[in-house]
Amino acid sequence: MAAREKDISTTSSMAATADKHELYEEAVQNVEEEVRFFKATFKEIVGRDALVFREDFCGTASASCEWARQGSDHRAIGVDLCADTLQWGRDKRLSKLTSEEQSRVTLIEGDVLNSPAEAADILGASNFSYWCFHTRADLLAYFKAAYANIKDDGLFFLDIYGGSEAFEEMKEKTKHDDFTYVWHQKNYYPVTAEYICQIHFHFPDKSKMKKAFTYHWRLWTMPEVRELLVEAGFAKSIVYWEGTDEDGGGNGVFEPEERGEADAGWIAYIIAQK
Repeated sequence: MAAREKDISTTSSMAATADKHELYEEAVQNVEEEVRFFKATFKEIVGRDALVFREDFCGTASASCEWARQGSDHRAIGVDLCADTLQWGRDKRLSKLTSEEQSRVTLIEGDVLNSPAEAADILGASNFSYWCFHTRADLLAYFKAAYANIKDDGLFFLDIYGGSEAFEEMKEKTKHDDFTYVWHQKNYYPVTAEYICQIHFHFPDKSKMKKAFTYHWRLWTMPEVRELLVEAGFAKSIVYWEGTDEDGGGNGVFEPEERGEADAGWIAYIIAQK
């Protein structure tokens, strides 16, 4: 007889004692690589070093903390609506910085549409977070806010994914050392482009952390996003497309691309310039 599966409510299970934010960052984020990409690409396009970084939808603010580690002249601003997630970031990420580094990180509990701060060299909206805006009017309003929050030669970095697999209702599992990450594209509605995705975590003791994160998004396409950036006032945008490794998967290297490829699943950055 198969062992009965445990769930997150079982206090002795791995799921019950795991920290969903730690799991997310291990499975999804690589802030060290992302910060390196932001810095190198800014220098390549603009011709100077970026010093002020703004992280919209910052969540745990890990990227902001990584930015502050880059040097004594680097300052970071993180903005997010969720007080609990920001507090987790303060307790688990900001606290690991030196006091001097902490002084150069500003975390704002607020709406990205209305949270003015020091103008940034780089504004990043990662992990497809801007897909929370479901209409052209709302996304345009956010892009206008982003435009106002960067310097005259600043850059706005957005990530985006697509391909035929993005429109499927499916689950994808990725094994890590101590858990399995499950990406669940639960619902997609073609008439509205409404998109509901979830993240689950499964553990070796058969326990599961179901619905650790749920996203109610609109699945935006590359042309839609780029056209709205122009409407918001940006002069141009450049697409940095991820290359492929020998097995056909993403290799983590992003380079400028004019047309892209009809991959079943692809990831790219859109970088907008004033």
